[in-house]
Amino acid sequence: MTDAPSALTLSAIRKKFGSLMAVDNLDLAVQPGALVSLLGPSGCGKTTTLRMVAGFESPDSGQITIGGEDVTRQAPNKRGLGMVFQSYSLFPHRTVAENVAFGLRMAGASKQTQADEVRRMLDMVHLTGREEMYPSQLSGGQQQRVALARALVVNPRVLLLDEPLGALDKALRESMQFEIREMQQRLEITALLVTHDQEEAMSMSDQIAVMHGGRILQLGAPNDIYDRPETAFVATFLGTSNLFEGQVQGDRLQTRAGALPLPARPAGDSATLSVRPERIVLGEAASGLPQGLRGRITAASFRGAYAAYHVTLEGSGVEVTAYRQADTALGQTSLAVGTEVPVGWPVEHGVLVTGNAPKE
Repeated sequence: MTDAPSALTLSAIRKKFGSLMAVDNLDLAVQPGALVSLLGPSGCGKTTTLRMVAGFESPDSGQITIGGEDVTRQAPNKRGLGMVFQSYSLFPHRTVAENVAFGLRMAGASKQTQADEVRRMLDMVHLTGREEMYPSQLSGGQQQRVALARALVVNPRVLLLDEPLGALDKALRESMQFEIREMQQRLEITALLVTHDQEEAMSMSDQIAVMHGGRILQLGAPNDIYDRPETAFVATFLGTSNLFEGQVQGDRLQTRAGALPLPARPAGDSATLSVRPERIVLGEAASGLPQGLRGRITAASFRGAYAAYHVTLEGSGVEVTAYRQADTALGQTSLAVGTEVPVGWPVEHGVLVTGNAPKE
């Protein structure tokens, strides 16, 4: 018995624009029913990758398969894809029903089929009763639901989401993240999402592919990548991290902050240690931790469920960022600026990463 093919596979994909290598020998396999996010800064190659999957760009080399079928040189309208864009791309002169039915009409579906499927999709995206409205009469969130319904009504083999929530305000964006994710899981639709928003990727994805310089630096479940970043870039791009660079001396890493205990033995003589802000312990609870550091609170910021602190370490001037769950009245921070505190973290909460801290 052979394993079922991936819903979407990219093999050794390369794409150059002049002298710029936009995508460099990229490999990716998306399993059926999974949502995978391409996450990275502007210029990392994520949008170019999506456009090659869609057929809007052709790779210079490599292969793209959908459901085991080679579609590398196939026209976009032959690939069986659905697409949702940041700009919605709705037809302003067509009603909601006409927008949703567009793909079915182009495929030659009967009027009855179009009506039935439009009714089903509008019910699914909670827009029943708005069939005869025009896009200009809808809110941004409603327009995005129409765009999603139009993409899903044709039962696509893969749903492509290109920064689909970027034009929405924060509260609506978070609400739509849950709605799209719930619908994608319920319908078991395979999806590829392009985003630069870390929270969006974390909350919506089965897997995240962190991209930089046209390559995938790390691919994995959101919690795995967050808890166990492999490189300094991933540690700082996906969330915030304190990075300590230094030389290995026995079971310690000699850094500007001091001799820090290592969670494992690194391969070389130098190493970089990543510690997430929420793993940093401040105050008396840090007194028994092995780092033996002390610092002064130089900045404090209330952020709702937690407070963020900048701590300057004694003797070195190294600045550490620490998050502490809110334990005082809302709008207040429990540690005042100027307070001197012990600083540390459980050794096992440090992670060894490759590469140096990105320069500001």
